[in-house]
Amino acid sequence: ELKSAVFDDFRKEEEWKIMLLDDYTTKLLSLCCKMTDLLAEGITVVENVYKNREPVPHMKAIYLITPTKKSVDGLIDDFITKSCSRYKAAYVYFTDFCPDNLFNKIKSSCAKSIRKCKEINISFFPYESQVFILNVPDAFYRCYSPTLEKTKEKDTVMQVMAEQIVTLCATLDENPGVRYKSGPSDRASKLAQLVEKNLENYYRTDEKSQIKAKTHSQLIIIDRAFDPVSTVLHELTFQAMAYDLLPIENDTYKQGSAGKEKEAILEEDDDLWVKMRHKHIADVIEEIPKLLKEISSKKKEAEGKLSLSALSQLMKRMPQYRKEISKQVVHLNIAEDCMSKFKSNIERLCKTEQDLALGTDAEGQKVKDSMRVLLPVLLNKSHESYDKIRAILLYIFSTNGTTQENLEKLIQNVHIESDSDMIRNWKYLDVPVISSFAVQQHKYSRRDRSSEETFQLSRWTPVIKDVMEDAIENKLDSKDWPYSSRCPPTWNGSGAVSARQKPKGSSREERKSSARLIIFVIGGVTYSEMRCAYEVSEAYKSCEVVIGSTHILTPKRLLDEVKSLTKPKDMVSIKDE
Repeated sequence: ELKSAVFDDFRKEEEWKIMLLDDYTTKLLSLCCKMTDLLAEGITVVENVYKNREPVPHMKAIYLITPTKKSVDGLIDDFITKSCSRYKAAYVYFTDFCPDNLFNKIKSSCAKSIRKCKEINISFFPYESQVFILNVPDAFYRCYSPTLEKTKEKDTVMQVMAEQIVTLCATLDENPGVRYKSGPSDRASKLAQLVEKNLENYYRTDEKSQIKAKTHSQLIIIDRAFDPVSTVLHELTFQAMAYDLLPIENDTYKQGSAGKEKEAILEEDDDLWVKMRHKHIADVIEEIPKLLKEISSKKKEAEGKLSLSALSQLMKRMPQYRKEISKQVVHLNIAEDCMSKFKSNIERLCKTEQDLALGTDAEGQKVKDSMRVLLPVLLNKSHESYDKIRAILLYIFSTNGTTQENLEKLIQNVHIESDSDMIRNWKYLDVPVISSFAVQQHKYSRRDRSSEETFQLSRWTPVIKDVMEDAIENKLDSKDWPYSSRCPPTWNGSGAVSARQKPKGSSREERKSSARLIIFVIGGVTYSEMRCAYEVSEAYKSCEVVIGSTHILTPKRLLDEVKSLTKPKDMVSIKDE
């Protein structure tokens, strides 16, 4: 575990220390421990290694940083001259292998001040509290492009993914049973075998050189083709909708005109964002104004009692009010932005998309002719070509492929010849584009959700949610979901423990002893699938669901990536987020 890798070295020294982090490790640490945990470990202050800081020459400093030039320069800068070092000594922990040139730079600049230098292998990125991403640039192209068919690239990328997944398991202190979805491609089974092999090696070469037993956890590996529908559908929950419809880059939402732009970062520290991100847009639009009213009435109430002490209290709380109001205004702006796009165009698309995805309309009647459902979207001049392509794909997915002739007609009539690879190239993901009786996709049998309350334009549920629930309830068929592990652990995701076995302990300990389900999707995960991990964890208190992938998808980004699969490698410059 990260904490033991770093803090075990200091337990004996009972003195306060300072901790220095860079942007990556700040996010990493914020997701696995709180400030109170750090205080318990003797950390008194946490600082950013990039920033200029006050010297504290009588205290030792722990550096948990990535082996990048910027972070290493921050470290060297603190000890560049012996006479005015910022701290008494440095304990350096790199999250990954440190390149020789940087290591030599440290050696020649400040070796005398460094008491310890250690590499702890963390090569995944915790994107949210239950979501992780691997560090594999151009993963989609490297997994699926036919141009790399005869090269070793695909094996290399599988090996890198396997190592990083094992690092994630180690950080969570899990040795899970590994399963995969068997399918037309062998990607998931290959990756599952590599992960299992690497887990064995990792836990065998543990410092205590014993093999750690399997823990009460499962890791399920799925290939993207498993549910193509969720990748192109318009989602109406807040986070998924905002990232689909608005130009949010690097989790930053910009508002206002050029020159007067305001930026807001959508992150885990923002309680309101965390509270709202998985709600339906209709609820968000209703709730935020209520919160705004609540705050302004509190403020008015405080202003009404104009005694001196009340006034000073109000002055103290003003920044807090301002902060809360500005956050709510930002989220209200994002929600209103989404709604204006929805009202102008998206609303009409959603009904068609839902009918095609589910094969039934809002009244539950079976869709008899998918083409009749699709045509109005294609004939509507106000829809942009990305949206038409998304609708055509949903039509193709719903009919398990179409005829070559029909596909050509669709492409010509919608004038998307230049983007036609956004449709054709799905075959490289093993999703049938041209129907063939030889390849009959085995569809996952869906759970009945007819009793669940949903909005008419949000009837579709990502298939991954069914898989999570079936896995926890031990309902996954072992023929379709084989284990790679030789002796899979007894899986008890639903937490049915007899009273005699139940451990007595605090709720935190109970949570620790509960099961964990880790889902890994090769080729990208959608925001709606991320939401499912939280919803299922909430519903089944006994099991925490963690979901991860090579990267996070928005529909537009995915279509661009699908299109680029047939380009030569040197022409692909996929933006690595």
